[in-house]
Amino acid sequence: MIDGLDPIIHVPKRLAAMAVLANAPSVSFRFLKDHLQLSESDLSKQMSTLEAAGYVSSTKVGRGRGGSTTYRMTQAGQRAYEQHCATLRILIGGA
Repeated sequence: MIDGLDPIIHVPKRLAAMAVLANAPSVSFRFLKDHLQLSESDLSKQMSTLEAAGYVSSTKVGRGRGGSTTYRMTQAGQRAYEQHCATLRILIGGA
């Protein structure tokens, strides 16, 4: 039953980021940082893990203080997130 839980997504900070991305076509680094109340370094680490897994993609514009990064969920990320959520619903008795 727990085979459907994705260890990459299951980490609370990454699960929260995926939940935000599941409800928007793209989201800025700053929005995620503020919305999830994470430090820049913590958010960067979490998003790098999701990106390495192929669950999100990023677009960077500019460099340094004036630069910005935007994230979007990939199709693989969408499938993994939906499977993870479905498994959580089964585990808590909601399916």
